[in-house]
Amino acid sequence: MHAESRAPGRRERNKQEKLDRITSAARELFSKYGVDEVTTQQIADKADVGTGTLFFYATTKAELLLLVHNVKYAEAINSGVTVAGATPGILDAVMAIVQPIVACNRVQIENGRTYLRELVFGDPDEYHHKVGLELTTRVDEAMAGILSRDDDRNEQDAAQLASIISAIMFINMTATAFTKLSDDSVVGNIRDQVRTLLGAQRVGA
Repeated sequence: MHAESRAPGRRERNKQEKLDRITSAARELFSKYGVDEVTTQQIADKADVGTGTLFFYATTKAELLLLVHNVKYAEAINSGVTVAGATPGILDAVMAIVQPIVACNRVQIENGRTYLRELVFGDPDEYHHKVGLELTTRVDEAMAGILSRDDDRNEQDAAQLASIISAIMFINMTATAFTKLSDDSVVGNIRDQVRTLLGAQRVGA
């Protein structure tokens, strides 16, 4: 006898519906006003749930931002990895991953900066934080895979270079000095730095 997949029960559907409303409300308010100007009460009111229900899904405003931004971050990564897979040059393929991540995090620059700071300094045991860290790991692994196309570069060196490139990307997306730059300028800065890094790594090989 084949096992049949069980359709979600009413309780599961209700939970998912509430989560969807909370996510949608937080996304809309954060996008419109910025995370610093939005309260958890405003999100609860817009989602038509009580604050107790809201805190069941995310106990702080920072966690709500992680919940919302993780979805967009994952979409940006998926897009970049797909393009990178069909891009022959190593630098161009790395930048194919970088570009949509930069664009994603700069739709609302302060929200993006706050999101990245939360990934670095937030509670690593919190669920939405763990999801975000898993996404950053995927970025590093995707970049390492591209860097490993060079037959003269071993897996360990590729992984270390990927981590350095991620750090370069993080600094360019969070540093106050770069907030007034356009997306293209930020991507251009990262490209120049990665090109220099890869050139220096080859010279030192």
